[in-house]
Amino acid sequence: MTAESLNDKTIASYDDLLSIFHAAIKPATEFRVGAEMEKFGVYADGNPVPYDGERGVQALMEELASTKGWAKDAESEGGPLIALLRDGASITLEPGSQFELSGAPLENCHQICAEFREHLAELVPFSQRAGVRWLGLGFHPFARRDQYTMVPKQRYGVMREYLPTRGSLALDMMLRTATVQANYDYSSEDDAMTKMRVALRLAPLTTALLANSPFYEGKPFGGKSYRAKVWLDTDPDRSGLVPTLWKKGAKFVDYVEWALDVPMFMFKRDGQKVSNTGQTFRSFWKSGYQGHKALLSDWQTHLNTLFPEVRLKKTIEVRGADSQGSKLACALPALFTGIFYDEKALAEADALTHDWTLDEITASRKEIWQKGLGARFRVGTLVPLAEKIIEIAEGGLERRAILSPNGKDERIHLARLKELVSKGQTPADVLLEGIENVRDLTATIIARTDLASDAQA
Repeated sequence: MTAESLNDKTIASYDDLLSIFHAAIKPATEFRVGAEMEKFGVYADGNPVPYDGERGVQALMEELASTKGWAKDAESEGGPLIALLRDGASITLEPGSQFELSGAPLENCHQICAEFREHLAELVPFSQRAGVRWLGLGFHPFARRDQYTMVPKQRYGVMREYLPTRGSLALDMMLRTATVQANYDYSSEDDAMTKMRVALRLAPLTTALLANSPFYEGKPFGGKSYRAKVWLDTDPDRSGLVPTLWKKGAKFVDYVEWALDVPMFMFKRDGQKVSNTGQTFRSFWKSGYQGHKALLSDWQTHLNTLFPEVRLKKTIEVRGADSQGSKLACALPALFTGIFYDEKALAEADALTHDWTLDEITASRKEIWQKGLGARFRVGTLVPLAEKIIEIAEGGLERRAILSPNGKDERIHLARLKELVSKGQTPADVLLEGIENVRDLTATIIARTDLASDAQA
């Protein structure tokens, strides 16, 4: 049976729901890392780069397709350009035209950094002509909601109407946030569950380590990650910490049970959306909707509309970090490569966090956005825990012993993060240094977050 016919298969049992995860199991020799990095395009005045127009992201994508070998992708024949594809990588757009590189599955962090540098270099000709700067941080530092038009992707229109009914900051999540994420493989169900469990426990610490969005509409807002604040008020059904996985002995089916009870956005038939907000996937599976029955392709679509801090699909996706400046762009992939892809490191991280409870981690998320590493956890701040988890990751990366052309192993990609933690700082603290004394705040923020500069070094 072909992949296409499998997607068209009507879901008959739990085995069908679980098949996506079981089919993704692979030997450790085939493990890869895929990094996803979003960024904001702005003009000199700080205004966001829109989708349309000769200086918009659609024009940029057309140029990349014609000059750099990217293949254009639309949701339907003749539909608007929403993605580019090349050699296992893709360029996609978030609802507010945040420009995202979803990298190819690569063997190591050196390759990830090289891919990111190549991507930025490809943007230079258009960006220079159009007067666009690309900013690496977790929340748009200038733009207001009313400055946006939505990228014309079918799902985004549904989300625009539905998500504000679930959280007052949901539109901010769509339009004004940006993240760096990393995707990892698993060798068995137990391996997947251990990685999910560890990453969920570490989720607030991950956010604190990489807190990098201290600005709101042109000035500091008083905290370290406005993006993290937004996620606390977006949609409690489909975000957060996946409570079903915190019990001892959790399996794939426990993630499935959680996902089944999350309301849907939509599904597609013949390339066209069928809006279906509010009905849980469990209800859709059991009862259908307007004569439609649930297909495996619908289940895959639904899994892609879940936004927990760590997401299970064909890979494990770590999602809790703000987007970063160029010096820390590879820090998240390196951190979890060191933890996930070394047996000793994974066991150490599991042991370190084994008695951390869901209630504790949930409570800590409510402080992280404001205090970063200064947030309290049990008897102290997060700083010593951050130092310990970096040490564990470094051990894993050292044992991997994968060298760059200049002879450095993958620990080099954690060096800047380690330096900040030694000072009790987050990337946001660096962005804020002396900010109260600058004359042109907009120009300074752009300079400090510009991915083409070394201002955060």
